[in-house]
Amino acid sequence: MFNTNHYFDGQVASIAFQSADLPATVGVMAIGEFVFATSQREYMTLISGDMQVLLPDAEEWYQLAAGESFIVEANQSFEVRTTVESAYLCKYEDA
Repeated sequence: MFNTNHYFDGQVASIAFQSADLPATVGVMAIGEFVFATSQREYMTLISGDMQVLLPDAEEWYQLAAGESFIVEANQSFEVRTTVESAYLCKYEDA
């Protein structure tokens, strides 16, 4: 069955599932800024909305368009900010 998670006082919600190739979550984010930590290599794709990401060791925010992805290695933190409600897909892989 699906596992539903809520973060940041309900501003981020995700549903975990097993995709065809890797464990995954699909979720939504309210408008805001959020800091996430990884325990596995994470592939994140913006499905819809507006998202900017500050990757580990980066000095500038990167603007994502719908359909674009980024990767964060295990045991890292990254920041995300959204200006509209946004949807995403994450896949997780052991490093």
